[in-house]
Amino acid sequence: MVLAVVLIGAGILVYAGGAYLSGQKVASGAKTTKSSGVPAIGGPFTLTDHNGNEVTERSFRGKYMLVFFGYTFCPDVCPTTLTDVSTALDILGVEGEKIVPLFISVDPARDTPEHLKEYATYFHPRLVALTGTPKQVAAAAKAYRVYYAKAKSEGSDPNDYLMDHSSVIYLMGPDGKFQQHFSHGTDGEAMVKRIRELLS
Repeated sequence: MVLAVVLIGAGILVYAGGAYLSGQKVASGAKTTKSSGVPAIGGPFTLTDHNGNEVTERSFRGKYMLVFFGYTFCPDVCPTTLTDVSTALDILGVEGEKIVPLFISVDPARDTPEHLKEYATYFHPRLVALTGTPKQVAAAAKAYRVYYAKAKSEGSDPNDYLMDHSSVIYLMGPDGKFQQHFSHGTDGEAMVKRIRELLS
């Protein structure tokens, strides 16, 4: 986590579309994609937030959700994506109060509520970080069509590993239905442009 924060401050992250970056699959292609019809993305989930409270998808009804799956030990993609989300919400200001940013961990073995709570302080104050049992996380990932897998560790420490995972941000409507997705690399300003179109 400390490394991720340092990298943000230093601004030295390097990206390559469609490549593996520090054990993570990064999507390439358009920055945003409009939906045609209603994709089967989203659905019921039961998870635990960074305050130790059980939440479900119903806990956020009536609000838009920006949903991103990642993990706190992620060295580059996750902190940058969450920074972009935070920037978008800052730009939106009062308009952004209609939106709840959700960060769902794909690494429940290490991402305890306590660890998530500390990690969340580096991003937008409204960020809700979620974890759960492996089964609960798998169910949430399946509902959002998110891929994740533990990457092979190169060291001797079994707790020192990376996670491969999808790097898409989903914008869900107040009814919990899919509205829009943002590919990896979409900056905060680009998100705001599309979000404002949907909110208007």
